[in-house]
Order: sequence, then C-alpha cells, then structure tokens
Amino acid sequence: MLLEKKKCLIFGVANTRSIAYGIAEAFTKHGASIAMNYFGDALKKRVEPIAEELSADFIFPCNVANEQELQDAVTLVKEQWGSVDTIVHSVAFANKDELAGRFLDTSKEGFATALEISAFSLPNIIRHFEPLLSQDASVITLSYYGAEKYIPHYNVMGVAKSALESSVRYLAVDLGYKQIRVNAISAGPIKTLAASGISDFSHILRLVEEKAPLKRNVTQEEVGDVAVFLASPLSRAITGEVIHVDCGYNIVGI
Repeated sequence: MLLEKKKCLIFGVANTRSIAYGIAEAFTKHGASIAMNYFGDALKKRVEPIAEELSADFIFPCNVANEQELQDAVTLVKEQWGSVDTIVHSVAFANKDELAGRFLDTSKEGFATALEISAFSLPNIIRHFEPLLSQDASVITLSYYGAEKYIPHYNVMGVAKSALESSVRYLAVDLGYKQIRVNAISAGPIKTLAASGISDFSHILRLVEEKAPLKRNVTQEEVGDVAVFLASPLSRAITGEVIHVDCGYNIVGI
C-alpha cells in the first residue's frame, strides 16, 4: 500500500476511459484517499458514479480557468482534508477546428485557449493549492510526445504540451526547497475522449504498435502504476522530469 493515508486531488477524470481514471483507480488500490473535480453538470453525471465506484471522499465543481471556482475548491478541500499530498493534473483542451489543417493557421483565440487550459492551468492550480500541500507533496501532470516532435493533427496542442513540460521544470525549482516534487508523465496514445478529436488517431495507434520496442500500445492501468510511483516516497529524489510511458516508442528514430 504505497499511498496509504495519502490525500490525492485528481483533476480531469472525464469517464472510465480517461487516463485520469486509470490513475485514480491505481491510487485507490494503493490506499490513497481521492477527490475529483468536475466541470459542468454533464461531467458531474459522469464523475458521480466513478466517485462511488472508487469510494472517493468527495467530488467538487471546478473550472480550472475560473479563479473563483479554484478558490472555492481550495476552501472546500481545506474543510474536508486540511492538507493535500498529491495533485494530478490531467487537463487539456483545444478547439477541434484548431487540430485540423495547418498549425500556421491557428487563430489567436484558439492558441490562447489551448495554452490557458492545457498549460497555464498547472501552475495556476498549484499556486492556489500551495498553502495546503504537505511538506513532501507530489504534483503529476500528463503530457504527450507531440510536445517534443511533430505529430500530425496535434498542432496547437503540441505547442501547449511543450509549454506544460517546460513549466514542470520551472515549478520543480520553485517548490523544491519544500521537498515538493513536480513531474510529468508523457503517455503513449490511448483511446480517450480527448484523443477522439485528433484526426487519424487509429493510424497513430497502429504505428506505435508496429514501431515501439515492446510492439504494443500502453494502457491506462500502466500509466496509473507510474503515477503511483511518482506519488509515493519511492520517487522522493525525482523532480522536474518528463517520464515516457509509451512502450519505448520515443526512443525510436527510423
């Protein structure tokens, strides 16, 4: 039970196919207490049965782009728990039409939206919750290989993920003196609701299965296991890192 007595906030559980769900499930298996946010009534209806299934302590409304909702979330979490040991940031968004055509044609508004939700939300969440973070807390965010290399149809989301990964390094330095660790998991492609917005996603899955050293795609359970490691004391000397969980695909050249 690597996470016994740990209190873990998870942002971004959309349904049982989401990476954040895999992480939440793995956390509970290792003894953690979890709480999850939701954005809007539609997502609340999806999150409520998941919270019941995983015996979450509570769920809470929070649009990560809304300062008042973030502050209200801090107030609620403080009342419920007093402190937080782990924050999981699995939040990303870009307008679907920005993921088609050329990156060159990204709109100013679409660029700003993708960067605000997918990258700025990480430091903003941490800034709000910093007073509640325990002395050896762990913050984990989710990235993708499109932050490093060109991926067809990933466009502005790849740029946003690059900003997210850079933010991880700066945040690790900002919080290191408190022994608070900040890391990213760069997960291989997984069939999630978010992935459905990327054209030719099934081709990407087939390509990874063919080219990755392990000759298969990663599962949400495997990403969850790595998140458990990063949330546990076993990773106490690791911070500012982007850990690839992609069956080795990122090491392949030609």
